[in-house]
Amino acid sequence: MAQESVVYGCITDMLFVRDGIDLQERREVNQQITDTLPSAEDWPLLCREMFSVPRRAVEFGDCQTDVIHFGSSYKAIEHEWDAWLRLFEKMLSKMYWVSATVHLQTAYNGTHTFVWQAEGDYHAPGDDSGRLRCEWLREDSFA
Repeated sequence: MAQESVVYGCITDMLFVRDGIDLQERREVNQQITDTLPSAEDWPLLCREMFSVPRRAVEFGDCQTDVIHFGSSYKAIEHEWDAWLRLFEKMLSKMYWVSATVHLQTAYNGTHTFVWQAEGDYHAPGDDSGRLRCEWLREDSFA
């Protein structure tokens, strides 16, 4: 039986306009970055099909946060996890965001949670990647 891993999470960005950066520009930059990822047909570690941008938070009234969801299943991704993380951080370096959370569920190594937090109010393209925190939760393997 193949060892399946599941990776999922979200990237958040605040809706406040700061430093003269237009809110729509922030959204367009983030959408462009996920849209330019390789197609799933090419079997990349990160692909555009794994990202979903739901209706914008501003359309829900008082909400202040945009959320980009992502997720995919892999065959034993933990063997390529360092490469996956490098690609994810490279993508984040080109985006606007406040925080990013990645959950890695493995059949044999439990669940790991990785959280990036912007150093300032938010991360802008080209800034340092922010602080990374990793938590490991050992749970029964999932079926």
